[in-house]
Amino acid sequence: MIKSPKINATQPDPLATPLKQRNNPLHGITLEAILTALVAHFGWVSLAERIPVNCFSNDPSIKSSLKFLRKTPWARDKVENLYSFMLREINRTETN
Repeated sequence: MIKSPKINATQPDPLATPLKQRNNPLHGITLEAILTALVAHFGWVSLAERIPVNCFSNDPSIKSSLKFLRKTPWARDKVENLYSFMLREINRTETN
């Protein structure tokens, strides 16, 4: 009779762990951190001009914007793309 191995719930499943994403600048960064960095860099007015959504132009706040972005994939993609653009621009100006 062959015994099946016991599964320990405290050990992580090696198949469930994600692969390292060295080339993904968004890996491990929360949407809140992305939005906070964009607001600090551009401000709400400029952010609303670049991504025309009401949560950036009408009484903007981090909380309301996060709620909208989590429910709206196309807007989240635009925010993530703008964040990637911002990082590239910062790296470009630092190297020159």
